[in-house]
Amino acid sequence: MNKDSKRREALLYHAKPRPGKIQVVPTKKYATQRDLSLAYSPGVAEPCLEIAKDVNNVYKYTAKGNLVAVITNGTAVLGLGDIGPEASKPVMEGKGLLFKIFADIDVFDIEIDTKNIEEFIQTVKNIAPTFGGINLEDIKAPESFEIERRLVEELNIPVMHDDQHGTAIISSAALLNALELADKKIETAKIVISGAGSAALACANLYVLLGVNPDNIIMFDKDGVLSSERTDLSEIQLKYSKGIPGINLQGALKGADVFLGLSAGNILTPPMLLGMADNPIVFAMANPDPEIDYNLAIGTRDDIIMATGRSDYPNQVNNVLGFPYIFRGALDVRATKINEAMKMAAVKALALLAKESVPEQVNIAYGEMKLVFGREYIIPKPFDPRLISIVAPAVAKAAMDSGVALNPITDWDKYEEELLDRLGNDNKMVRLITNRAKMDPKKIIFAEADHLDVLKAAQIVMEEGICHPILLGNKEIILELKEELGFYADLEIIDPKIKEEDERRNRFANIYWESRKRKGISLFDAQKLMRERNYFAAMMVNEGYADGVVTGHSRSYSSVVKPMLQLVDKAPGASIIATTNMMMTSRGPMFLSDTAINIDPSADDLAKIAVMTAKTARMFGVEPVIAMVSYSNFGSSSDPRASKVRDAVAYLHANHPDLIIDGEVQADFALNPEMLKEKFPFSKLAGKKVNTLIFPNLDSANITYKLLKELNKVDSIGPIMLGMSKPIHIFQLGASVEEMVNMAAIAVIDAQEKQKKQIIK
Repeated sequence: MNKDSKRREALLYHAKPRPGKIQVVPTKKYATQRDLSLAYSPGVAEPCLEIAKDVNNVYKYTAKGNLVAVITNGTAVLGLGDIGPEASKPVMEGKGLLFKIFADIDVFDIEIDTKNIEEFIQTVKNIAPTFGGINLEDIKAPESFEIERRLVEELNIPVMHDDQHGTAIISSAALLNALELADKKIETAKIVISGAGSAALACANLYVLLGVNPDNIIMFDKDGVLSSERTDLSEIQLKYSKGIPGINLQGALKGADVFLGLSAGNILTPPMLLGMADNPIVFAMANPDPEIDYNLAIGTRDDIIMATGRSDYPNQVNNVLGFPYIFRGALDVRATKINEAMKMAAVKALALLAKESVPEQVNIAYGEMKLVFGREYIIPKPFDPRLISIVAPAVAKAAMDSGVALNPITDWDKYEEELLDRLGNDNKMVRLITNRAKMDPKKIIFAEADHLDVLKAAQIVMEEGICHPILLGNKEIILELKEELGFYADLEIIDPKIKEEDERRNRFANIYWESRKRKGISLFDAQKLMRERNYFAAMMVNEGYADGVVTGHSRSYSSVVKPMLQLVDKAPGASIIATTNMMMTSRGPMFLSDTAINIDPSADDLAKIAVMTAKTARMFGVEPVIAMVSYSNFGSSSDPRASKVRDAVAYLHANHPDLIIDGEVQADFALNPEMLKEKFPFSKLAGKKVNTLIFPNLDSANITYKLLKELNKVDSIGPIMLGMSKPIHIFQLGASVEEMVNMAAIAVIDAQEKQKKQIIK
């Protein structure tokens, strides 16, 4: 994507369909006059009076306990510097979005128009009663140190400047594990730090608490080494002014064990790296360009252990591993502050988590066969679903043990369940799918690229590295639309109807005719059909010109699926074709089957659909818990429409005992584990969280997923084709650009999986 396109896309993202990235959403009913009288006058007086009696009741009756303020004055915004409070607001809203999606914490962003320390502190203190915690952000050093110190001392709610402590906590976890792998002792490790701002100083301070000898730290800023001769250093920087006057970075790195970079790109050269001790540890965290390029570094030293701030290299030091879960734990025990014990607990929890077996969902997301603790995996991945249930409890326990928790947790098992339930509130699965596709992008045909929205989707997947799109359709129209979009990438464009495709089109027609000549297809018919985009696209995939195809945006599903079923074989072992939709619900991803193919499946069909859906769920790292839904519960009706569901379940219980599946069961019982456990305690689903629904017919499945999508604004990925030998995926008529992008990612993952099976064979 060129610079202008990137700029245009970023501005459009923030401006449409409504400005900004966050909003306030009611959490109580408000439909009736009674609801409104409880929400406001006169009913609201009652909780007000209770809080007036005991101020701690504010946590019982208001949102304070789950509300964090992200506060800045805009003096040190990302790499943009002092751009002012208004210009910093998009960043603060973005931080609020991260709090919500990773830890289900609500945020108000506050931009304060002052550079005066006292004014800033007083403003924050005046508004603090609104919030359960304060996240300070993008405030320049050294003022940020004094602001945080004062607010921590003078407020009775958690306060943390994430720019300082977030990086310090994550890099400290990485340092502990790197030192272990390098067989180095923390007490004797020699550390050189490039950068002397708030993050670098916070890292140094936390490293010392971990056991690093401060005399073994040499720190540089843009003006050179911090030495006792410098007269321009802040009080905090003076703590590390132990460097030899006149020494340069290369000299300091001779024999050093660790390099920490929080400064500028490409300042660490290969000769400097070669001068370091055996098994050097390099944390090059300048963004977007590290202090030394990752590939250059590992090419220079094969014994290096390296981390960066980038997601495209191993060992990303990413603050999102810390701040959402640190605040989550602090809020949940109503901590009065975030102290050193809580930060240290987060460090140790992250370090230990990296040594645990990695869930398959994480391996899938990062395209790895098996992530294992080692030089390329010293800290957890940001998409690891265990972070919230590991880091938050560790922080909460540390708050309790250090005496700053006002609401101690007593039932830790219940607390962990509550934390895991919070993970259902976002679209992590979409990010996992996209990330996995990017690991090994495939060639995917966009069979209707002469439609603007389809071409937009192709542009996005190409620019995001999700796949290599092949544009199929009217070539003249595609070129015109590309010009309109500013889409200048040189992609393959195929028009099945033009003379240039005569040879390939005729070859495809002959192949098709040979396979269907005894099934009523003449050579003339085959030649005619190969001028149609979906027949041509299917043959391209069959003949290896592409890895998969996505189509269906402008045509009815039945008209598009027909050529695919005629030309593309079933997968080995499959006797039925079906579809599933992955719905991104508030309780997490839900698989709904069969949403597009089988009108009235038999008991045998339903059993096969359930098995295929289970395999698909596992492909995305989700262990299926399957309800076979009906209008009846466990034999309450003898009608054949209910009996076939019951028969399918009986077959699956006998032949697939490993599957967690039961039915027939009504949808409300299936989705309410407590109600199911109370009424039907014998069920395999009792007390479990169902994530897969198999419907008795096409009507119920298709209507359900479309109702969820339109009424509840639930994102849908699908219909995902099951049982095909090739990655063929068909949009619903009028699919949005986002839906087509997601389906392209699914097609890539499908191709990856089919390729793996071929390799195994």
